[in-house]
Amino acid sequence: MYNEYFGLNESAFSIAPDPRFLYMSPQHREALAHLVYGFNSGGGFVLLTGEVGTGKTTICRCLLEQIPEDTFTAFILNPKLSVEELLASICDEFGIQYPAGNTSTKIFVDLINAYLLDAHERRKKAVIIIDEAQNLTTDVLEQLRLLTNLETSKTKLLQIILIGQPELRDKLSMPELRQLSQRITARYHLESLSKEDVSAYIAHRLSVAGLSSPVFTPASINALYALSHGIPRIINLICDRAMLGTFALDKKNIDKAIIFKASHEVLGTAKSPAGFKSLWITICIICLILASVVAASYYNTIKDAIVPVNITTDNNPDINEPSLIPRDLPATLNDSDQPESVMYGTSFSLSMTDLARLWGINISAHDKKSACREIEFSGLKCLSSSGSINVLRQFNRPVILQISEGEDPLYVTLKSMGSGIATIVIEGKEHTLPIERLIESWQGEYLILWKTPPGYKGDLVPGTSNALLPWIEKKISAISGVPVSYDNDSEYFYSDSRAARVIAFQKRQKLHADGIIGRQTLIRINTLTDSSVPLLVIIEGES
Repeated sequence: MYNEYFGLNESAFSIAPDPRFLYMSPQHREALAHLVYGFNSGGGFVLLTGEVGTGKTTICRCLLEQIPEDTFTAFILNPKLSVEELLASICDEFGIQYPAGNTSTKIFVDLINAYLLDAHERRKKAVIIIDEAQNLTTDVLEQLRLLTNLETSKTKLLQIILIGQPELRDKLSMPELRQLSQRITARYHLESLSKEDVSAYIAHRLSVAGLSSPVFTPASINALYALSHGIPRIINLICDRAMLGTFALDKKNIDKAIIFKASHEVLGTAKSPAGFKSLWITICIICLILASVVAASYYNTIKDAIVPVNITTDNNPDINEPSLIPRDLPATLNDSDQPESVMYGTSFSLSMTDLARLWGINISAHDKKSACREIEFSGLKCLSSSGSINVLRQFNRPVILQISEGEDPLYVTLKSMGSGIATIVIEGKEHTLPIERLIESWQGEYLILWKTPPGYKGDLVPGTSNALLPWIEKKISAISGVPVSYDNDSEYFYSDSRAARVIAFQKRQKLHADGIIGRQTLIRINTLTDSSVPLLVIIEGES
């Protein structure tokens, strides 16, 4: 209804999982990279989880567009099935004929096995993709694991991709499913968008729909982020209704008031900006009163029980945070030094101190948020996520790894890798151990630091203007040896011809080639042009 009014070729905020509208935020690119890596890893399971509406299904559709034509694909959309019903659905998707009314698991499995062997002889791959996989029962998940046992002497015959909500991760951590969990070759958890990503997300969808000029005010985007919590599906619902309301009011721009009204109509929340603000003021006042009462009560309870303690600091800034690693830890960790599957580690703040020192920085903060804020004064940013060891190799940066879970998780700082050996730093001391040993203990969570370009504010998307573009072009030109060419465009406009050169660079560097200049692309540029950057693995040409 409003498309012609705004000059759109089609609706920009449909909730259908159209891959054309997929905004590749850094974590969406990483999620897709995990799926592609897992698909090419040769059998087993790949896991993608995330909250409702974060774009999991759309990423999966994008993956399907990249799967080679010689791949047989079974896509299961409704997994609330019994074992027999699931096997029948897989047969239906692959086009496998089975006896009418069959309920024998053996007959289904034998038919699937014969189909997979035939596909293998014809040099074709087979993959099963299951959406909403959190609805799978334990029995069905175990049957899926047994299907991955179908193999030749050299290769697995079946790849299974599970896509689901966070409950799926909890289910796969159950003891009875540990065998399946051990067969997951790649896993990624998709979070909601950041405030910066929300702005780029809206601009991307409007651009795909045919609109290049902004219609959302900065204040409206801030309100949208607060109301949607960065969840793409909710953003789409609110934006669609907001554009309709703007059209009805014959306005040109979408302001904060319209966003609040659209949110109330779609979600039943936030009737007006004034009401929203006064509600939070009331909540804050109540919280302050309650906090004062609790603090007073707590002080009166413990003031007579406080006993003075003499503490020797030894010039240690972390005296309030005891070490979690034995002081007599050997320089080399081998199987004779500690029990099997046990890794030593320390607290996050001490690991963060170790990581910062590798960059030549001293920090005093104890928690992650304040540490990353302090790091920014040195021109660096924190990047935390989850992934595989190959992701770490691609970033090529020293990294903090979480090696245990629980109330007091343990961390180590990985300084370097090479020839099957990893060098880790714990409280300023270096230790070596086999990389496989480290991977066994690693929980998949990591944090790296990266140097931001001057004036960096977020991803550069084709079709927009950014003062950082000339700096990036000069860096890519220095790497590739191709002279900078501004064509007929403005110096700061990110045109299609410039995007083509960036895509060529991304392909050469084996990055996701989408033309968006995001963190991975900037980190790679930094690696290739700045000799002061500490590296995880020595790159070609370095000594």
